Amino acid sequence: MTTQEKVASDKLSVAALTAMVVGSMVGAGVFTLPQRFASQTGVLGAVIAWLVAGAGMLMLAFVFQSLALRKPNLDNGVYVYARTGFGVYPGFLSAFGYWASSCAGNTFYWVLITSTLAPLIPAFGEGDTIWAVLVGSAGVWGFYLLIMRGVKEAAGINAIVTAAKIIPLIVFVLVTIFAFKPDVFVENITGGYDTGGESLFEQVQGTMLVTVFVFLGIEGASVYSRYAKKREDVGRATVLGFLSVLALFATVSIISYGILPKEELAQLRQPSVGSVLEAAVGTWGAWFISAGLIVSVLGAFLAWSLMAAEVLHAAARDRDLPAFFAKSSSKGVPSNALLMSTLFIQLLLIIVLFTSGGALDFMLDLTAALSLVPFALAAGYALKIAAQRDGYADLPARVRTRELVVAALAVVYTVFLIWAAGPAFLLLACILLAPGSVLYVLARREQRATLFTTPGWIVFGLVLLGAVAGIVGLAAGYITI
Repeated sequence: MTTQEKVASDKLSVAALTAMVVGSMVGAGVFTLPQRFASQTGVLGAVIAWLVAGAGMLMLAFVFQSLALRKPNLDNGVYVYARTGFGVYPGFLSAFGYWASSCAGNTFYWVLITSTLAPLIPAFGEGDTIWAVLVGSAGVWGFYLLIMRGVKEAAGINAIVTAAKIIPLIVFVLVTIFAFKPDVFVENITGGYDTGGESLFEQVQGTMLVTVFVFLGIEGASVYSRYAKKREDVGRATVLGFLSVLALFATVSIISYGILPKEELAQLRQPSVGSVLEAAVGTWGAWFISAGLIVSVLGAFLAWSLMAAEVLHAAARDRDLPAFFAKSSSKGVPSNALLMSTLFIQLLLIIVLFTSGGALDFMLDLTAALSLVPFALAAGYALKIAAQRDGYADLPARVRTRELVVAALAVVYTVFLIWAAGPAFLLLACILLAPGSVLYVLARREQRATLFTTPGWIVFGLVLLGAVAGIVGLAAGYITI
């Protein structure tokens, strides 16, 4: 086989890229939706939340699609768009924040796996005991060894897992349709805003971080753009994957309101999809969903591990991280970047032992919050190039106008999400980003380059200020983990 034939054989098709997107999004998040939504809102609020999240995330999907077409020379989308559009240090923050988000998400996965197994192994507790952390740690390092075999092998396994894990969710939807209780559904419509509870707007706001979490992975095909057979396949895979999971997520969360009263849904043990199915058909429903969840989470962990390593690897290739992270194995795996990711996930698993409660919800919300700035910067770059007509020279004016509007809507949506997340998670993000900036400094010294531009110093100062405020908040008890 010639070198050219080997490169072509290593490229991923639309189907494989779409499987990466679906595999990245259909993970643990969908299995937690009934309880998370019921704890915040009723049927009406859930419908509005999915309309807002669906429209906003669709705009982001279109943003990644247009960026892949207008800037075909840019690989590893989330990181490189921020760097190209706004400078080296903001690009570093985007890369590091996205990587930290992926690692926090993977930590969430292992906590949820062990807490799901707690009925069989009580020593696992809520996934935050020493035994749970030991099992999670073994899993983390087992996947490290698997991925080191090569990206192609890992991508193939993920495609199989993606197909397998959809089956329990389809069964859930079909069974709950037959068990649906219209009177219970009607009682759950308002969520309590008409009886002195939170307003409808506050209810919807409370669901925003979980909708971000379940849609993480929408950028998956863009992250793997350098493996695509055709550049346009990246955008197609992103949109196809998004529309598929949007329909699934909305159905799973809303149909559950027809099985149990909102108050009972809000108190369910996670994975709440299993608890809802148990209420409909008996104990076997919970175990069936639990098995599906474990398969789903393992597949999503694989996809997120690959994406996290790719981001660090790309940043090092662009000389925005130390050259150590640019090293690849003989099979093309970004070995040092993967090792760094695995070590950080291990650290987060250890931190889980010291959380005061609600480790699952904390890791979920932290994961979502860390992803917001990278998404906002990518949308901002799309808006910038459309406004400057960069990459639109040979295209009709209507194309640029359409993509300009889409990018503007995506920026508005991501800014709204940052506001809805609240200051606590932004400050916690700064606590991670500030010490992480040491890697940026080392990389700039390796290149004998100017450390910061004037805008870069300003951004760095804001990150440091946020980190200090976050540490003070933790010490004073205003912020808890």
